[in-house]
Amino acid sequence: MKDLKNFFRNKKILITGHTGFKGSWLTQILLNWNACVAGIALRPNTTPNLFSLLKIKSRINNYFADIRNFKKISEIVKKEKPEIVFHLAAQPLVRDSYNTPLYTFETNTIGTANLLQAVKEIGRVKSVVIITTDKVYKNEKFHRPFQETDKLGGHDPYSSSKAAAEIIIDSYIKSFFSPEDYSKKHHTLIASARSGNVIGGGDWAKDRIIPDIIKAVFEKDRKVIIRNPEAIRPWQHVLEPSLGYLLLAKKLYEGKKEFSGAWNFGPHEKNYLTVKELIEKALKILERGSYIVKRDPTKPEAQLLKLDSRKAKSVLGWQPTLNLKETIELTLDWYKNFYSKKDIINLTNQQIALFFNKQI
Repeated sequence: MKDLKNFFRNKKILITGHTGFKGSWLTQILLNWNACVAGIALRPNTTPNLFSLLKIKSRINNYFADIRNFKKISEIVKKEKPEIVFHLAAQPLVRDSYNTPLYTFETNTIGTANLLQAVKEIGRVKSVVIITTDKVYKNEKFHRPFQETDKLGGHDPYSSSKAAAEIIIDSYIKSFFSPEDYSKKHHTLIASARSGNVIGGGDWAKDRIIPDIIKAVFEKDRKVIIRNPEAIRPWQHVLEPSLGYLLLAKKLYEGKKEFSGAWNFGPHEKNYLTVKELIEKALKILERGSYIVKRDPTKPEAQLLKLDSRKAKSVLGWQPTLNLKETIELTLDWYKNFYSKKDIINLTNQQIALFFNKQI
C-alpha cells in the first residue's frame, strides 16, 4: 500500500460527513498519509464520538454545515478547490428514516445533488466517490448476492432515498460527466460505492448492533435488544470498504474512465451472518452480556442482503482481508481499550497501520 499512501500525500481532499463514524476513520487514514483534508458535516450527534476522540477538528479545514444547504456547500467547495471528494454525508439509519422521512429524503437525495452540482460548477474536481449502501437494491427475493447491474429500489425511506441518490448520481454522470467526454468537455470522473454493514471502534449510533452491544454491556449493564434476529447481513470492518473507496478515488483521479459508475464492496462469504449469530459471537468474545428478542413489525427491514464484489476484486484489485473473527476482535478490542481509558488515538492508528500492512 506504499503507492497508495504516496499518492494521497499533499492531495487536496474534501470529505462530507467527516464527523460520522465512517467519515472519521477515512479522515484519520488520510491525515496519517499527510493529505490536506477539509470536511463538511453536521456536528457529531453522539457523546462520545470518534470525531472528537481523534481531535480531528483542529487538524483539518473544518466546516459544520448542512448538506441540504446548496449555497453553503457551493461556497465551501469553491473555497477549498478539492482535487478529490468523498461524499459520506447522510441520514444513515433505517429506523430513523421511518420517523423523519422528509429529512431522510432531503439529506440523502437533495444533499447528493447539491454536492454534485457544486462539483459541476467549480469544474476542477478530478475524482468523486459517493458512498451509498448495500440497501439500494430492490428486494426481488432471489437468493443470490446483488450485482451492480441489479434493479434499484427500497421499501423503507432510508433504502429508497439511497436508491434515489444512485439515480441522481447516474443522471449527473450521463448528463455532465460522461466518461466518453472525459478530457474533452470535463475533467471529472464519478463513482458510487455500495458497502455492507460496517462495524469498528468508535460508533455509538443508535439502532446499530455493535453500538447496542457496547452500550448494553459497558454502560448500562442490561440485555442487548434484537429486533430482527434472522436478518442476514454482510459484516465488515470499516477499514475494508475504506480501502475500496481510496483505490477507487485514485483510479478516477488518474483518468481511468472505466472506473466511473457503481461498485460493490462486500466481505468474505463467511462474514455473512444473521444478527443473532453476530451478537452471540460478540458476547462470547466479551465473556459477558446476554440478549432478548423484541420484534418491531412496524419498521421492517430486508431479511437478506448479500453483495457480489467480483467487479471490485477483478477490475479494481480490491480484496477483503479480514475474516469474521478478526473483524469482531478488532472492533471489540477498540471499545475495551476505550472503556479502560487507554490512548484511543494511538490505538486507532495502530489498527489502521496493521490493516494496511496486511495489504502488502
